[in-house]
Amino acid sequence: PAFGLFIFTIARDPLRIIILIAGAFFWLVSLLLSSLIWFIAVKASDPQDERLQKGLLIFGVMFSVLLQEAFRFLYYKLLRKAIEGLVALSEDGCSPISIQQMAYVAGVGFGLMSGAFSMINLLADALGPGTVGIHGDSQLYFLTSAFMTMVLIFLHTFWGILFFHGCEHRRWWEIAAVVIMHLTVSGSSVCNPLYVGSLVPSYLLMAAAAAWAYLLSGGSAQNLRRFLLCKC
Repeated sequence: PAFGLFIFTIARDPLRIIILIAGAFFWLVSLLLSSLIWFIAVKASDPQDERLQKGLLIFGVMFSVLLQEAFRFLYYKLLRKAIEGLVALSEDGCSPISIQQMAYVAGVGFGLMSGAFSMINLLADALGPGTVGIHGDSQLYFLTSAFMTMVLIFLHTFWGILFFHGCEHRRWWEIAAVVIMHLTVSGSSVCNPLYVGSLVPSYLLMAAAAAWAYLLSGGSAQNLRRFLLCKC
């Protein structure tokens, strides 16, 4: 699905590709910074204290989420400046891409990079040694991880639309809602290997975020019904 989004909505437009790559880079920088902070915290703590190590892991996840959203805001500010420059350079005084389109492409960039790193982690585990579920753990680890990766890609896409809309119209509660949803989804991963506790809430939040982003983008229930019924 994520590859389909790129092929059908982004790949044909060079400007959108640049925005997507830049968005992926911003997400990558936020991950590197949060990983560095977590690594230092782990090295400075007692490795034998399991409770402390679990607390540091939760702290690392929450800190990473906040840093990702901070970089999403920085990227919004950068794109806002870019739009002003594009308008100044254009002959008709119009930008070749709207802020809504930028929000979508930036969200896909965040999501694709997030999904790429999740896939790398899965492949690293798949190389072995060992057999998944041999000690009584779930044998659906790779399948559930794939579904979780997919939902995160879509969520980042919808969060990008919601976040940019909140920044554009100064609706800070929309920004706060994105941060809370991101914290909730990431925090639910602590429930693993009880995958129902993380997958079900994540997909419910994805459905809610998708509907919200659709409405903010100018969609309506009537248009959605016409699309589903293949009516013009």
